[in-house]
Amino acid sequence: MRALPILLLLSACSTPQMGTSPNTQLVENNSLPMPSRADVVAASRPYLIGPFDKLHIDVFGVADLAREVQIDASGRLSFPLIGVVEAAGLTPGELAAAIEARLTGRFVRQPQVTVNLIETVSQVITVDGEVGEPGLYPVIGDMTLIRAVATAGGTTQLAGLENVVVFRTVEGQRYAGLYNLKAIRQGNYEDPQMYAGDVIVVSESTARRLFRDLLTAAPLLTTPIIALTR
Repeated sequence: MRALPILLLLSACSTPQMGTSPNTQLVENNSLPMPSRADVVAASRPYLIGPFDKLHIDVFGVADLAREVQIDASGRLSFPLIGVVEAAGLTPGELAAAIEARLTGRFVRQPQVTVNLIETVSQVITVDGEVGEPGLYPVIGDMTLIRAVATAGGTTQLAGLENVVVFRTVEGQRYAGLYNLKAIRQGNYEDPQMYAGDVIVVSESTARRLFRDLLTAAPLLTTPIIALTR
């Protein structure tokens, strides 16, 4: 039988449970909330364009308009004939449609625009702690916790597989999810989706500091622990 997730919701004015961090409130959920477009300006499925991303834009039949562009810090790009276009937060398809709309009639009769991603620096996750290659990694397509750790070179011999923390900000609130990689690999619970802006820390010390003796009470074999941090 699947064990119920730990249900312990502390109000901001209540006294923290003995043994838990005073800055950590466990929430009534067994998965991190999914971020919205506003949370990440570039972090959902499908891919959303963000500042400093590099794109290749083609206008079918108009070779002079084909070019590589880089989104500026404010999320905009400049394109011939139509000027500045707001690109941040759009999918490549949405940006193509926006450029088509601006070109139609005045400059090109029936433009067909394609936008392809060349390089992203806006949609990244951070993987830190006891992994082979800590650093920033792009999030394109389906990225789960297991895949993210593997992308960072896998865990080191010193890694505590039961102590992996994922930090995520949703609507201004910072959440921490505590996961057991071994339990996920055994199929005890789902491998969670990762999104741009997530920070993954493979570290027993980080987990202990945030969750303290809850780890001994809940070995994370059947469900992760999700907490709201301050």
